[in-house]
Amino acid sequence: MNWVALRVTPDSNRDGVIAALFEAGSQGIHEDGATVVTHFLADAHLDDIRNAVMSADPGADIAIAEATETDYSQWRASVSSHQVGSLVVAPPWLAHESDPRRTIIVDPAMAFGTGEHASTRGVMRLMQGVIRSGDLVADLGAGSAVLSIAAAKLGASQVTAIEIDHDAIGNAEENVIANNVRGIVNIIEGDAASLLPLLAPVRVVLANIISSVLVPLLPTMRTSLTKDGQAILAGILCEEREAMVRALDADGWTIEREDTEDVWWSVQIAPR
Repeated sequence: MNWVALRVTPDSNRDGVIAALFEAGSQGIHEDGATVVTHFLADAHLDDIRNAVMSADPGADIAIAEATETDYSQWRASVSSHQVGSLVVAPPWLAHESDPRRTIIVDPAMAFGTGEHASTRGVMRLMQGVIRSGDLVADLGAGSAVLSIAAAKLGASQVTAIEIDHDAIGNAEENVIANNVRGIVNIIEGDAASLLPLLAPVRVVLANIISSVLVPLLPTMRTSLTKDGQAILAGILCEEREAMVRALDADGWTIEREDTEDVWWSVQIAPR
């Protein structure tokens, strides 16, 4: 596959730029001084990505170039496992180092390891106090299916991973197979707002998406839960917390627990 490297030097809204990149489909970024660096497939809609970044920070400087070839062996040596509570997210070549019952194997192609992002870890920490044996779970915006696999490892009996991005489906299916949870985790391509009501009632909803997508989904999530159901939301910048708290209150939710890492806020909620 051919990739392009996107280098963005924010002017006044670094957090907004990072959020815009993730919304546009980035699965991982790294910081090179003041510059934020990420990669996209060469056939990505680069004009749309550029417009999203400029909307977040009109003064940002954007440079796009063909990604240089990477020494795969050197890159592979730099990838590590991530301990998140009792769970471990590991690339296939390190998975043998931890208990398979608590290890989530994700192949971090092009170093976009899903466990690298703070919002993923936030959900994983919160869900370890939520998922119960036999639970029905819906994972909205599932991406690589890392959270769906985590739910299965925590005892869920059925997990539906909903992802609208066609390009992510193959990777999600491969990860499900690698983790031996094919009979528990089902991948569905489509829009969460349309599909979630068809799955109802579920006891847990996981949604690691940006706040502008989460807020319109709140009523659908609430009506799709069982009476004792809960949801875990992530992909929310800390600076957006107050606005999200107001939206949750207006839609009839109670905040149960919160998690903060870096600039990202995750929250466990239940209907009032």
